[in-house]
Amino acid sequence: MPFEIKDKLVIAVASSALFDLSESDKVFKERGYDNYRKYQRQKQNVPLKPGVAFPFVRRLLSINKRFPGRQPIEVVLLSKNDPDTGLRVFNSMHHYNLEIIRAGFLNGKSPIKYIPAFNASLFLSASAEDVKEAIKAGYPAGTVLGSAFEDDMADDELRIAFDFDGVLVDDEAEKVFQESHDIDQFHESESRQADKPLDPGPLFKLFKQLSVFQKFDRLQERRIKGYKRFLRIAIVTARSAPAHERAINTLRKWKMHIDEAFFLGGIEKRRILEVMHPHIFFDDQMVHLKSASGKSIPSVHIPFGVTNLDKV
Repeated sequence: MPFEIKDKLVIAVASSALFDLSESDKVFKERGYDNYRKYQRQKQNVPLKPGVAFPFVRRLLSINKRFPGRQPIEVVLLSKNDPDTGLRVFNSMHHYNLEIIRAGFLNGKSPIKYIPAFNASLFLSASAEDVKEAIKAGYPAGTVLGSAFEDDMADDELRIAFDFDGVLVDDEAEKVFQESHDIDQFHESESRQADKPLDPGPLFKLFKQLSVFQKFDRLQERRIKGYKRFLRIAIVTARSAPAHERAINTLRKWKMHIDEAFFLGGIEKRRILEVMHPHIFFDDQMVHLKSASGKSIPSVHIPFGVTNLDKV
């Protein structure tokens, strides 16, 4: 029996996250809306090139094939286009066999207020302004960065990397460091509170829902000889010992497991991500994301918490 929308893992995406709209945006900015509209009509049967979030979305939707008839995962398009100019986006999704059947076209208006209507655990867009608006409203959202990388279409595994503080958990611990700028004081605070779990952050719901599929994946691996995993989840954090203990205890409280965890303590995250090749990486600090996205690692900025107070 198919899942109702309230029970699904739902991702909302702007067309700017899913496809490369640089050429279309150039027409809009340089030649105005009427010419943009004409341009999109002329090109409506010319598929747009994949964007930053394309590999993530394609693999996420492919998980539905393992649950025939149920479709527990859904991707919804939320676009500022009108339905007429948005037809090219729909045609592009069909061209790439992306099973996205639901969409909202807002004709220039913000799509943010519709995020909860679709029960979305994440909204992805190339518009930092829209994403900040969503975060301010209390909705999980992220800005895609960089350009699309050369995707291996034969690779069916989905690899997702999360930062920890300000992404999976709130910014309580980050506040201690940002206020003191003293790593020793931060470590002392985290050691003292090692047994006190941190509160959920903006992507907690997404992480929790993904963990359900991860548990299924692991169970199948144990039951079926030669079974190939379809989902791997990693945490890549600037925490290091002794601050690692509170992070692990928080995950234990949530009864969630991860496949890989890296407590880097100042080592560039890019060095790990280049080996891991995640299909998407979420972080709240631009200093880490600029390095990663510059190396064609699909990256998403979560403008949440104390490290983003001057940007939100």
